[in-house]
Amino acid sequence: MTDTARAEGVVAETVDRFGRIDVLVNNAGRGLIGAVEETSDAELRDLMELHFFGPAALIRAALPHMRERKSGAIVQMSSMGGRLSFPGVGAYSATKFALEGLTEALRGELAPFGIKTLIVEPGAFRTGFAGGAALQQSATVLPAYADTVGAVRTGLPDSDGKQPGDPVKAAAAILAALDAEETPLRLALGNDALDAILAHADAAREEARTWESVSRGTDFDA
Repeated sequence: MTDTARAEGVVAETVDRFGRIDVLVNNAGRGLIGAVEETSDAELRDLMELHFFGPAALIRAALPHMRERKSGAIVQMSSMGGRLSFPGVGAYSATKFALEGLTEALRGELAPFGIKTLIVEPGAFRTGFAGGAALQQSATVLPAYADTVGAVRTGLPDSDGKQPGDPVKAAAAILAALDAEETPLRLALGNDALDAILAHADAAREEARTWESVSRGTDFDA
C-alpha cells in the first residue's frame, strides 16, 4: 500500500486479468498508540502513507476504468476513530479523518458516473487488529501521559480476542449497504461505534448551539 508508484501497474494488471474492476476496498491498516507529543514525524508519516496516500493512489488509478464503465464502488475501511478521537490515538484518527474528508468529496464527484462510495466505521471487532504487529506503540513514552494514555496502552492489546464485533456480520452489513438503492456515505458497525458516534454528534451540536452567537457575529456589519 505504501508503494504508491505501483498503484497504476496493479490496477492495469487487474484489468488485464479480469477485464474490469467492480469494487476497490481500501482495507490495509494498523494501529498506533501514543500521545501526540510522543509521536514522531516518522511514525505519523508512515501511518499517513498507509491509511491515506496509498488509498488515494489506488483510487486515482482505478477511477478511469470505473468512469468508463459508469459503475463501480469504492469502500474505505475507516473506523469510529475517523469520526471522533481520544487520548492515545491522535495519529491514527488523524489519518482516518483525512481519508473520510477525501471520500466525502469523492461522493459528489463520482455520483454522476454511477460510482458508489462507502466509508465503513467499525468499532471493536474480533480481528487481528488489537494483537501482534497490527498494533504498534510509539517509540517514545513520556511519564507525563500515564494517566491519559496509559489505559489505552494496556487496554487495547488486552482486548484482543474479546471484542464484541463479529467480522462475518460486518462483511454482510457492508454488502447490504452496497446493494442498497441509496448506499450511505458512512456506515457505523457495532453498538460501541454507533453509540460513540451519536454521542459525539450530539455533543458537537450542543457546543455549536452554545457558541452560536459568537460564530454568527464574525461577519462584516451590514
